[in-house]
Amino acid sequence: MTFCVPVQCPHCHSTDVIKHGKSSNGKQRYRCCNPHCLRVTFSLNLDYPGRDAKIKQKIVEMNHNGTTVREISRNLKISTATVIKELKKNPRQ
Repeated sequence: MTFCVPVQCPHCHSTDVIKHGKSSNGKQRYRCCNPHCLRVTFSLNLDYPGRDAKIKQKIVEMNHNGTTVREISRNLKISTATVIKELKKNPRQ
């Protein structure tokens, strides 16, 4: 029994996607064929949770609520360097 799972580009949500080889750790890569999409290739399964856009948003939200860098890294199970790098991109206002 085989089944097809539709793959969407995480940036433009287009289903016009083709396989584009494998990454160095063996994960399947995909290429978005939408000419207006800014992201060219992507992988569905992220190796490191700190690269996920939802986690990056949580980092900023937790910092605005007064959570320290160490507490954020412990709660989200990512490194303190990732937390600091993301906070430098989004300075507190």
